Amino acid sequence: MEHCRKIDLPKIQDSRGNLTFLEGDAHIPFDIKRVYYLYDVPGGSDRGAHAHRNLHQFMIAMSGSFDLVLSDGVKEQRFHLNRSYFGIYICPMMWRYLDNFSSGAVCLVLASERYDEMDYIRDHDQFLKEAAQLR
Repeated sequence: MEHCRKIDLPKIQDSRGNLTFLEGDAHIPFDIKRVYYLYDVPGGSDRGAHAHRNLHQFMIAMSGSFDLVLSDGVKEQRFHLNRSYFGIYICPMMWRYLDNFSSGAVCLVLASERYDEMDYIRDHDQFLKEAAQLR
């Protein structure tokens, strides 16, 4: 859990509007190979509820807000994302889910690898077994 953390991104303020940028292997600890985003999530819904064996991710609230809950199988931590100039780095073997989406929320996810279904752990009991083996 100690490797997962909030990362502040550069914020260039200007009277015409602010600009934030990020670069893989500079602002976040991996090279970006895939980008996807979640939007139009109905009120009361949650997303995620899985872990990745090898994938690194960085999650940003581009608009609106939502909560990200991470668990290493022992400890759990909730992050509230509500600004586009910081995000949460998610290391491999973290169970995650997102909830508490505001109306119009957009969640941007940067990933270290292309989509690979074999990297997913979708059963929580299986995740707990694999996580315990890593301790």
